[in-house]
Amino acid sequence: MSTGPALPADGGTTVLGAGDVARALTRIAHEIVERSKGADDVVLLGIQTRGVPLARRLAERLAQIEPGFDPEAATGELDVTMYRDDLHRHPTRAVGVTRLPDAGITGRTVVLVDDVLFSGRTIRAALDALGDLGRPRAVRLACLVDRGHRELPIRPDFVGKNLPTAQAERVRVLLTEVDGGPDAVVIAGRDAPDDAAGGAR
Repeated sequence: MSTGPALPADGGTTVLGAGDVARALTRIAHEIVERSKGADDVVLLGIQTRGVPLARRLAERLAQIEPGFDPEAATGELDVTMYRDDLHRHPTRAVGVTRLPDAGITGRTVVLVDDVLFSGRTIRAALDALGDLGRPRAVRLACLVDRGHRELPIRPDFVGKNLPTAQAERVRVLLTEVDGGPDAVVIAGRDAPDDAAGGAR
């Protein structure tokens, strides 16, 4: 019997395992194709940090669904640090990398990919960043987990799991590419700010 992924120091409950994460991403990929009537003009932009590997995984699934879809040419990374409205509370936040596909995003359908949707402020920052990078034909939002407690009128188009939580709980997404262990989504009872270090929200 597997012991599962490492849990936060304050304990927690695994609500999604590796198989659940894989199935959720496969379903989201199919929904993206259906909603976009194909994937020809789709660009997947992963929001730093854990949105980046999730975007790459989605791109790989799109390539399996849509022959001719090039995952490398349609995947990028988006850092929203300088667009956040909480820099005064986190003045030492490190600036990450923004990398767009060579063809850019103008006139294309951009799917923002993030691990956890919480207050919506990270997505607001991402939309502001997109405005400086080009003019997409449409912008969609895919997230692995929607935990509720929105502070802004933002709603995801594609969701792996709706996870009702208490405000004081935190949701932690563990991904092999970032954390080294098996994929998992863990819910714990300690309060943590939006987009906290270690993938907890």
